[in-house]
Amino acid sequence: MLYQWPCRIVSVFLVLLGAAGAAHAAEAPYPNRPIRLIVPYPPGGSTDPTARAFGAWLAEKFGQAVVIDNRPGAGSTIGHALGAQATPDGYTLLLGTSGGLIVNPAFGTKLSYDPVKDFAPVGLAVYAPFLLVVHPSVPAKTVKELIDLAKAQPGKINFGSPGIGTPNHLGMELLKAMTGAEFTHVPYKGGGPATTDLVAGRIQAIFGSIPQWQPHLASGRVRAIGIGHPHRAKQLPDVPTVAELLPGFNNTTWYGIFGPRGTPVAVINKVNAELRAAVANPEFVKRVEGIGLEPASSTPKELGDKVKSELARWRKVIKDAGIPPPG
Repeated sequence: MLYQWPCRIVSVFLVLLGAAGAAHAAEAPYPNRPIRLIVPYPPGGSTDPTARAFGAWLAEKFGQAVVIDNRPGAGSTIGHALGAQATPDGYTLLLGTSGGLIVNPAFGTKLSYDPVKDFAPVGLAVYAPFLLVVHPSVPAKTVKELIDLAKAQPGKINFGSPGIGTPNHLGMELLKAMTGAEFTHVPYKGGGPATTDLVAGRIQAIFGSIPQWQPHLASGRVRAIGIGHPHRAKQLPDVPTVAELLPGFNNTTWYGIFGPRGTPVAVINKVNAELRAAVANPEFVKRVEGIGLEPASSTPKELGDKVKSELARWRKVIKDAGIPPPG
């Protein structure tokens, strides 16, 4: 019995020590373990290198690994759903895209997430401007000339896209709505076949990303006549914006970082601060521009407001054009 009390005292001490250690771990500053960054598209394209660029920056600044988790499928809605359903502790983030947060919801597609209610906006990351390109055989060297040509020959100009309801397609519908020009939409099953047919001259025009078309521009196999972004791109300073002719025209996809609803405000602000620091760094900016993208930043509120305003804008375009849901 003489030794039982000391043993009990030691046991109690160890329990208290363990509890204190657990409390200390719980209070350790964020992040104290690896972060998962969901990308709702497969490797390749522009989403994956965007995620890896920002992930590498965060990993260096936070001293914790950022694991890129590609979850493609169902037009990016699988990855977005996973992001919405994650534990809201800041250790699962999402590279949200305007495709999954704006375009699919704007069509009224039945989704397992609400783009406004189920996410905690963290910050804008990049813009991916769309170029308006034509085959060299098209006798139009400007956006105005293309519009005039389409009006003179209604339905004769075939305008391709990677599919019905894609941002590329919606850009063309916006152009039609703002000008009254008539184009024939030719939907493809992806960007690859559409690219092939434009280069071959089987279609005459398309909206596509800068990385997608730069090699063909350099070889002279296509001609860029406009850019859907509100201002000119650094990579192609001589290509005017469509908005220079049609004020208010904007056909630009974007990517931003989101957490699930309920992510702590302190975590959101800490990640947002690093996102803004990244796009203010010349070397980081150079890396992102090398992908053909434009670095961007915002406050969490500004990104949330952007989701709401973009939803309203594209819902109107879709309704006015009578575009059926894709699929």
